[in-house]
Amino acid sequence: MAKIERIREEMSAEPAADYWKRKSEAGWRVAAVEWTKEVEDEGTGLSDPAQEIPYGLRIAEDCTHLEAHPTEREALMLMLELIVQDRTLSQVAGELNARGFRTRRGMEWGPASVFNMLPRMIEVGPNVFSQAEWATRRKRLIRAV
Repeated sequence: MAKIERIREEMSAEPAADYWKRKSEAGWRVAAVEWTKEVEDEGTGLSDPAQEIPYGLRIAEDCTHLEAHPTEREALMLMLELIVQDRTLSQVAGELNARGFRTRRGMEWGPASVFNMLPRMIEVGPNVFSQAEWATRRKRLIRAV
């Protein structure tokens, strides 16, 4: 199979009339064209509305901040607990499903969906480990191991 070479050229002005012809004769094919233009800043001060809310949090009733989502928080705690017990991702997913937890999309947990939660668990971990609730769970874990 032939290797594909790609280049990206930054342009400060439109190319000359024969630019496309020269590139084509040299064996290049157009793969993409990116157009940019300057627009006035609307200055709404709002963040990206498409930004996903981190797992374990939800929008508070006053719609001004995020608060803990009790069910998702419990699912995160369970994931952390099982990973500390050195369970496989399949076992973690199975335990989440057995306890009735579902993903945000209402699907059952699978190894891939648990794997995708690892960055969130790393982000949340320091806050969880400092809580009294985690200290109680840790004692149970030590007895189990």
